[in-house]
Amino acid sequence: MMTCETRPMSQVMLDGHDGPWTEEEYLALGETLSRIELIDGSLLVTPSPTHPHQSISARLWAAFQPAARAAGLRTHLAVNLRLGRDRFVIPDLLVAGGPRVTLFSEAPDAALACEITSPSNAALDRSLKMSLCAEAKVPWFLLVEPDFTDYESVTLCLYRLKDKEYVEHTSARQGGTLTSELPFPISISTDDLLDF
Repeated sequence: MMTCETRPMSQVMLDGHDGPWTEEEYLALGETLSRIELIDGSLLVTPSPTHPHQSISARLWAAFQPAARAAGLRTHLAVNLRLGRDRFVIPDLLVAGGPRVTLFSEAPDAALACEITSPSNAALDRSLKMSLCAEAKVPWFLLVEPDFTDYESVTLCLYRLKDKEYVEHTSARQGGTLTSELPFPISISTDDLLDF
């Protein structure tokens, strides 16, 4: 195979796999160029985030980090979160405790998972990922919904776990500020999340 024909190791390993994927096989993939999640034996490969999406992620990280750190938690961008056997998702942002150096975070250590919707996966983030996080008892979930037309507005909705599902705790539309004392003090201006 010539240099220009090479593919990442993980892509080679994905080719020719038969049957459902196990947790062990998923973890054996190691680092990949793609965002690959494992949901009940199926691999979910999503496209790379857009520039506006990444900008929102970075600004959210910066907004969460001081208060999370003061609460003894760490703020991570796009890391593996194990929700249970054969279930790994990669939230856009995760606030969690647990070991500082690890291959993945565990659901019981997670304080808050955050998804920023994209045109290609908005329905997945709003339904499947939220329900999987609720089932795994992640206590807080932040859904960030940018306007895909021009990325000049964004809506934030913070959910808290009640029984086995998320209920809206607070929200903010464009021009507003999302505030909450739980799971740690939060104050995020929607204007600060966007590039102008």
